[in-house]
Amino acid sequence: MSTTTAPKPAAARAPALTPLPRALTLMDIANALKPGQCLTVNGVTWDEYWRLVLWRDEYRTHSVRLTFDRGELSVMVITNEHERLKKFLDTFLSVWLDVTNTDYLPSGELTHHRDDIERGFEPDECYYIQNWQKVTGTREIDFKTDPPPDLMIEIEVSRTVVSRLPTIAAFKIPEVWRYDGERITPLALQPNGTYAEVTASTVLPGFPFVAAGEEIARALVCHDSFVTIRQRFRTLALAHAAAPAAPNT
Repeated sequence: MSTTTAPKPAAARAPALTPLPRALTLMDIANALKPGQCLTVNGVTWDEYWRLVLWRDEYRTHSVRLTFDRGELSVMVITNEHERLKKFLDTFLSVWLDVTNTDYLPSGELTHHRDDIERGFEPDECYYIQNWQKVTGTREIDFKTDPPPDLMIEIEVSRTVVSRLPTIAAFKIPEVWRYDGERITPLALQPNGTYAEVTASTVLPGFPFVAAGEEIARALVCHDSFVTIRQRFRTLALAHAAAPAAPNT
């Protein structure tokens, strides 16, 4: 991953962040970033962040991820590998939900934002599972009053989600699944507001993390069509759904 940062003040602690107060400046920089690059700046207002969200949605909806935490803004331009892994994991997850007859509602890259706590972010994918009935038919989610998704997934080929976990925790999302192209690592929200690695999901009991991670990694480098890949996903999901549950298998 390559990272672009603003010039470092002489007396600042590393990593240094220089305020960039104009939303137009942020837009120009975000537009200049290449896939895999990340920019982090501070001194950004909520209004500037939200104008950047609107700009992103109009011009670069599928390539830029924005995270805002009380004045600190991170801009990430995603890669083709990132998008393919995300699609594969989302497909395996949807197949698993299908073969286990689990009700759910997908919410994709839904922008999570709350101006009252000045935080915002976009997951790679998110899903309502236990709480799907509370939001079904809702056209616009209001995170001040509506429940958060039960599960979100994050692809870690260009950057890690670790630094963004406090922002995600502020929205009280019960589980975050990290996938680095080889291993799916589930994290569960703890009573103290932090995330901890777990070996099994409480949102989707029995999900085969190891087998799914390995199969998705193979799919990334194979020369099969997506139809064939999805069929293999379904065969694997059926085998594990029918087998006795075992931790992290």
